Amino acid sequence: MFRVVTFNANGIRSAADKGFWRWFEGIGADVLCVQELKAQEADLKSEVRDCPGYGSWLHCAQKRGYSGCGIWSRIAPESVETGFGVEEFDVEGRYVRADFPGLSIVSVYFPSGTSGDARQQAKYRFLDAFAAHMRELSASGREVLVCGDVNIAHKEIDLKNWRGNVRNSGFLPEERAWVSRQLEVEGWHDIFRELDPRPDQYTWWSQRGQARAKNVGWRIDYMFGTAGIAARAAGASIYKEEKFSDHAPLVIDFDWDAAAAGGRP
Repeated sequence: MFRVVTFNANGIRSAADKGFWRWFEGIGADVLCVQELKAQEADLKSEVRDCPGYGSWLHCAQKRGYSGCGIWSRIAPESVETGFGVEEFDVEGRYVRADFPGLSIVSVYFPSGTSGDARQQAKYRFLDAFAAHMRELSASGREVLVCGDVNIAHKEIDLKNWRGNVRNSGFLPEERAWVSRQLEVEGWHDIFRELDPRPDQYTWWSQRGQARAKNVGWRIDYMFGTAGIAARAAGASIYKEEKFSDHAPLVIDFDWDAAAAGGRP
């Protein structure tokens, strides 16, 4: 079994202080994708030491305390890419890809548009650029997992108060249509939703109004997969028992031979 975790840490040092690494070390994951590191590489030395047996590959934003993505893996990748070739977003540290034999895993952090129209327009530019990149990935002949905070709830089942959010960033028709195109036209799979069709399954909650305690949330963290790896998905869960961030870790297990992917980092 091959276990992959994706998690928006909203500051990896803050999540570490709340016990994230203790939990992670106990679940036997093979690959961890993190978004919103909010740190530079030099700031993360202690976190790497606290996670023995894993190598780490990071894409930090030029702006300190902002954005940033990383991949931790106990299987050594053949190659790693940071950034996806669009300078506007690459300077923000939004993309890391690790290539294993036959499988690429991406940690990606989509922009949020909640702070105003300028950022919403940037989000639309990101969606256009990243759709083209996902098309390139799917045409590579490799299996691919795109893991991360997409900042979009796809359908009404994916957020509690959908009626009150139809005009808000994260649930706008154009954003939801983008996800639909990836699934229905481009051939990607929303792996969690295919495994778990139940309502009330969320990965993010507002910090206000006891939203988490009341489970008034949004499902905005995803693993999109190509057909082959999606077909090998064997189980999925959202870990909500402890609060490491305003997001919860998404865990998916695959019937995939990790040993065939190479040596240890």
